[in-house]
Amino acid sequence: MTEVHNVDNAEIAKFSQIATQWWDPQGHFKPLHDINPLRLSWITDNANGLFGKSVVDVGCGGGILAESMARAGAQVTGIDMAEASLEVAKLHGLESGVKVDYSLTSAEQFAASNAGKFDVVTCMEMLEHVPAPASVVSACSQLVKPGGWVFFSTLNRNLKAYAMAIIGAEKVLRLVPEGTHEYEKFIKPSELLKMADTAQLKARNMTGLHLNPLTGGYYLSDKNVDVNYLIACQRLA
Repeated sequence: MTEVHNVDNAEIAKFSQIATQWWDPQGHFKPLHDINPLRLSWITDNANGLFGKSVVDVGCGGGILAESMARAGAQVTGIDMAEASLEVAKLHGLESGVKVDYSLTSAEQFAASNAGKFDVVTCMEMLEHVPAPASVVSACSQLVKPGGWVFFSTLNRNLKAYAMAIIGAEKVLRLVPEGTHEYEKFIKPSELLKMADTAQLKARNMTGLHLNPLTGGYYLSDKNVDVNYLIACQRLA
């Protein structure tokens, strides 16, 4: 692995400042609440179900995806480097009664002591917020059992993605706080696929996440992966 302390302190501070809004479906994290059923369904379908499986959510934030996977019957661990977000996740778990084990640690540190322990690894909307995304991809590969599934979602790097994710979503529609994303950190699918291949992960499926501007609803389609996209990978034996 390239870097154990693969953390951008400015990114941690950014999310810590708005951590109290994680579970407000109309707040700063509204897009995550809106897309969560889509990504949960996509993960479940590709992994052939989550019930009874061990799952780790890398970069879990306030636990939106982690809790939904636990509700689906998975044994879920959530890890993140933003302590404020984890505290919100733990408190919400107490209120909801949904059990998720949360840990303040990086993907690399966690993988060093939990290699090959999980059936499924998720790393959603996280790679574009760390200095060395390839290091996280490698750690995710370490965490999953041979034949297990690893899921990534991130943003493509092109003019369309800049126009829609930064100008459109941040500055015009204000779907997320301004400054949430940095265009230079966006990752082309070809780059992520190369990272996955280097980490002994075989890409099995890829789809794009799209926003219908007329209805305001989100949907998945593999017709293009120009802006937001998801990749399902399987760990080679």
